Amino acid sequence: MANMAMTRIRLAEILSEKSGIAAKESAALADQVSKIMRETPERGEKIKIPGLGILTVREKAARKGRNPRTGERMPISARRGVTFKPSGVLRKTLTRGGI
Repeated sequence: MANMAMTRIRLAEILSEKSGIAAKESAALADQVSKIMRETPERGEKIKIPGLGILTVREKAARKGRNPRTGERMPISARRGVTFKPSGVLRKTLTRGGI
């Protein structure tokens, strides 16, 4: 299996092939889905996709870190991060090697 990434352009191509809609319309649809998925976590909402999983925003507290090159201790500021929890369906599919 090739190590390819599912890009927005590839998603648009697949949408066009599987649904029969024009390539231009499927590209616009992929753009809108991408935009919605970027904006939703900014509002603090989860993205829940049945059969795939849940994307949530997690607040990470400030902490002390270390520069791996120099060993110097340094502060790491508080920030927000995205976490992904795969659905049971996705976990079973990956475990069986069905993708």
